[in-house]
Amino acid sequence: MTDPQVAILMLSMFIVLVLLGFPIAFTLVAMGVGFGYYAYSSGAPESISDIFNNNIFYLLNQNTYSVMENDTLVAIPLFLFMGYVVERANIVNRLFYSLQMAARNLPGSMAIAALLTCAVFSTASGIVGAVVTLMGLLAFPAMNNAGYDKKFAAGVICAGGTLGILIPPSIMLIVYAAIAELSPLRLYAAAMFPGLMLAGLYIVYVIVRVWLNPNLAPKPRSEDVPPQAQIYRDLIISFVPLTVLIFLVLGSILGGLATPAEAAAMGALGGLVLAAIYRSLSWQKVKESVFLTAKATAMVCWLFVGSWTFASVFSYLGGHDIIKDWFVHMDLTPVEFLLLVQLIIFLLGWPLEWSEILIIFVPIFLPMLDHFGVNPYFFAMLVALNLQTSFLTPPMAMSAYYLKGVLRDQIELIDIFKGILPYLGIVIFSMVMLYIFPGIALWLPDYLFGEYVQ
Repeated sequence: MTDPQVAILMLSMFIVLVLLGFPIAFTLVAMGVGFGYYAYSSGAPESISDIFNNNIFYLLNQNTYSVMENDTLVAIPLFLFMGYVVERANIVNRLFYSLQMAARNLPGSMAIAALLTCAVFSTASGIVGAVVTLMGLLAFPAMNNAGYDKKFAAGVICAGGTLGILIPPSIMLIVYAAIAELSPLRLYAAAMFPGLMLAGLYIVYVIVRVWLNPNLAPKPRSEDVPPQAQIYRDLIISFVPLTVLIFLVLGSILGGLATPAEAAAMGALGGLVLAAIYRSLSWQKVKESVFLTAKATAMVCWLFVGSWTFASVFSYLGGHDIIKDWFVHMDLTPVEFLLLVQLIIFLLGWPLEWSEILIIFVPIFLPMLDHFGVNPYFFAMLVALNLQTSFLTPPMAMSAYYLKGVLRDQIELIDIFKGILPYLGIVIFSMVMLYIFPGIALWLPDYLFGEYVQ
């Protein structure tokens, strides 16, 4: 076999092993080292000591060191810690209740409150699993007790929970910035309007759907609605402090006052202060937050080590050149290139999660952007929107499994999938809107930081 053929075999074996359930990070490391040993081998070893005389081990060591000293990735554990602290501060349940009361005159007020809570909490957390799990425990029973259709309620929670990977400060965007070597500040600015657009479309869909079919979401009974003064007080107590923290973090980043890592550090401190204000700060909760942060950060770091090793070997064997030549010889227009790539990413979202798609497959397409004259930040936003589908597309719709895990026998998995499908269509519609109006993503970063020049 030629080296490019070995590279394609390497990629195919990785997909098969992931589908069989092997851990992604260590599969990447094993595949990178295994095929790298072949790629960098200078012949059969003459002695036992020669077995380890291979450049793949040097490459693995260098990639590990590069990940650990990457300044961009420092923001990940700090944002994670902020999210875990906020999650344990009992802020979200107050926020959901007060938003529900504030939106009581709108059709589907609980569903709207759930979406808004998901959007705010996702912004503070950026952890899809945490948002869906917590809202599944908090919002689903409330909607179920109010007579909401189970499929409708499940779809709202699953869709709202995925907003965390799109709306800044998104962990996914930090990972993308490190992979594509783009400015995280411009990525955050580019993601603001697409994220708000998607959240807004979700809310519009809920209002229209319930207006057309009121049986999906009965109106709250008048005796269950507290006095208006209490509503405003609860809303101020629960909504304002968390929102101020989020705006301070994002504002310092987008205003150029702080790097993402510096803003994340202040956000982590702000999360502790909020927990103290709400009298929810305890040594046990801080210890749990630190443990979960370390666990999630270690996973991200090993994903990077494995992916960079895998990608280096894949490129060395000529895998990237094969795929690039295939796209170039198809004589595609820029629009056709974008449509084909997004279709591939969408299909990959059926069996794979966002991290696998982003770390392994997106770097394959990045070198082609210059050839087709595609703005890398515009491409990043298309990918970010598209990756929403990896959480919403069966059979590996992880948001559905997160929700099923906490609800257990309260709802069937197939009903969760049925509830998700309309939101999958909304994501695709959002991508179409972004194709037609690229300024949705590009106007704000160009306004804040000047027009991007390739």
